[in-house]
Amino acid sequence: MNHSNIKSMLSQYPNSKINEQTKIREVLQQAALLGLERHGFFEKAAFYGGTALRILHGLDRFSEDLDFTLLKADPHFNFTPFLEGVRKELASFGFEMEVSIKSKNIETSVVSAFMKTNTLLLYLAIGEEKKSKSTIHNEKIQIKLEVDTDPPPYFRTENKLVLNPLSFYILTLHKSDLFAGKMHAILYRAWKGRVKGRDWYDLIWYIQNKIPLGLKCLEGYMKQTGNLSHHEILGKEHILNMLKTKIQTIDWESAKNDMRPFISDPSRLDIWSPQFFEALLKHLLVE
Repeated sequence: MNHSNIKSMLSQYPNSKINEQTKIREVLQQAALLGLERHGFFEKAAFYGGTALRILHGLDRFSEDLDFTLLKADPHFNFTPFLEGVRKELASFGFEMEVSIKSKNIETSVVSAFMKTNTLLLYLAIGEEKKSKSTIHNEKIQIKLEVDTDPPPYFRTENKLVLNPLSFYILTLHKSDLFAGKMHAILYRAWKGRVKGRDWYDLIWYIQNKIPLGLKCLEGYMKQTGNLSHHEILGKEHILNMLKTKIQTIDWESAKNDMRPFISDPSRLDIWSPQFFEALLKHLLVE
């Protein structure tokens, strides 16, 4: 168990506006990714979503969950052996965590699992007695892991380097196809009546970083979910029209409230409005 390595990982977050749970969650996420890599998970699956953007591409917001897609559809995929690898890897760093799989819903292709730990015990395990004294006794950290067992018909992958808790490579989606997945979420995600502001924050990041939207991958997502007929060809104007309509339906105050816990400077959200996002769309690139 390497306490100095873990403490070093925690010390990379000097900004006091980010709470301790958020910092610890990201350290646990990276240790879990290492466990998955060491047990061959990325021979079958690729990492995507907001946490992939954060860890692999430097997105300046924190993220809660770990999202993966199988490389090929497998309705009988067994996540359990890989989760046991995650548990063992976390234990080797002093993180005694409960790792459990959720019963699969027959109406979805997603397999879900959860990592849970007591925050107080975690601080004590890594030698952070001062932080443990200010921690609520029964406070817990939970991270959800999800695997899509029925991936869209087209996406590209690449290997990316992760530096913590040590250097290793994992398989992820090409950035333009990561963008396609995010765009599909923006257009069609049902989020229990709330607005997921993180989706819109990520849209800004993609456009500011001049990453083109992978139209072929997005078309695959939309046809798979029935949002586009199989004979239709997706074009940029179609996307822009759908986005403009969506922008007018968003409760932007709710979107900002969703986003605030995940960034160190919430004043960056002040500009959010239908006018801002419509102006932003003029800079959208596609490939």
